[in-house]
Amino acid sequence: MDEVEVVVAHSERATLRVGAVFLKVDADPARLDVEVEAMSLAPVPTPEVLWRKPVVLATVAVRGTTLGRLGGPSTASPAAWAAAGAAIRTLHDAPLPPRPGRAGRSIAALSAELDAECEALVANGLLPADLVARNREVAEAALRPWTPAFTHGDLQIAHVFVEVDQVVGIIDWSEAGQGDALYDLATFTLGHEEHLDDVLAGYGTDVDRDVIRAWWSVRSLLAVRWLIEHGFDAAAPGCEIDVLRSRM
Repeated sequence: MDEVEVVVAHSERATLRVGAVFLKVDADPARLDVEVEAMSLAPVPTPEVLWRKPVVLATVAVRGTTLGRLGGPSTASPAAWAAAGAAIRTLHDAPLPPRPGRAGRSIAALSAELDAECEALVANGLLPADLVARNREVAEAALRPWTPAFTHGDLQIAHVFVEVDQVVGIIDWSEAGQGDALYDLATFTLGHEEHLDDVLAGYGTDVDRDVIRAWWSVRSLLAVRWLIEHGFDAAAPGCEIDVLRSRM
């Protein structure tokens, strides 16, 4: 009998691997609706959907290996990072999905969320006030008008699988929708700034790197408290708090 591997689990959702099948259990069925819809529309490799129940989605496990993980070194080649950049560009150039995604929050909504989170981080003693203030300043560059693109919304490097320097699968589409393309690029390179040039070489167009750096600050500021509350270590080497410190 195949063993059951817990890939990730917290109070909102859990992902299990049983042999060649992934089972995602989500407390919010709407997120699974978004995921199934996005995978059907995305012009990049996505997992094959086997079946869907109200709160459970079963997909075929993607072959290949990820480019790495946040907080750890990447063993992937520059060509693999460039291939990922090309795949991201293909996604961003695709026809827009019908709904906004995580990367599509309005400037006003994002600014209000960011200000509230910064206040909570300091008030709860989770981060020093000067670190928060500096990154809130850096984050301001992300709060500008943008042209909507088809975005993944949670494009961590652990969600992109490659084989022989080609992208063979992108997983976890529950945050997908219309959004800011640079949010995806920033999420993908978070904690791996040394590979940004390779990714952009594959992406194939000039982008504002200050905006990508701003999104690194935004994503990290918004993630720290959630990670701590859900049992993750945002202070691990190379993770979100280190990303924030790198802006000082």
